[in-house]
Amino acid sequence: MKITDYILKEIKALSLQNKVKNALKLCKNLPITHIPIVENGYLKGCFLESDIQTIDDKNKELKEFSYLLQHFYTDENASILTLLKLFADYDCNIIPVLNQQKKYMGYYELSDILDVFANSPFLANESETLLVEKNKTDVSMSEVTQIIEANNATLLGLYISNEKSDTIQISVTIFTNEMNELIQTFRRYDYHVITDHEDDVYLDDLKNRSDYLQKYLNM
Repeated sequence: MKITDYILKEIKALSLQNKVKNALKLCKNLPITHIPIVENGYLKGCFLESDIQTIDDKNKELKEFSYLLQHFYTDENASILTLLKLFADYDCNIIPVLNQQKKYMGYYELSDILDVFANSPFLANESETLLVEKNKTDVSMSEVTQIIEANNATLLGLYISNEKSDTIQISVTIFTNEMNELIQTFRRYDYHVITDHEDDVYLDDLKNRSDYLQKYLNM
């Protein structure tokens, strides 16, 4: 299924000629954060639901409050990651969608996009996530990929999940039956493995040594 298959039209966009009470009724019936405003097929912007709630005169037309319009949208070819960023940036649960002619097509709903992302190979149930860290000057995405492939693991996706002044953290989603060998290879290449894994023999060995030392000190 293509991402465009998730464009919805159930919520009828309002126009600036609609009254405040029309917008309030729409929000009352549907749990939406923003109300798309469309004129002659073109998106004018979105009213934030909480802004509409603050207007006292419910019989005024929305055009009197056009200064409150927020201007954000996506195009029909946007990627899932782009959509997730927009949802986060505007703290919204719907995003208007425009076609190549900049005409309003409908909207994406947050719950649908999250479902698509959750069911993608990147988050497949049989996959595992490894979080590694290395100095900025030494990190290389090609090296990370080579380490994974050299250990006969399947790379499903990776991204920079955190960045500090001198280090970068990379989240790697993989499928492998040899997690310990993969972890040890990352360590040999001076990557700090942040996530804990049951198959990490190195950590088990450190724990055993620590337990032995503690037992010795308590004698």
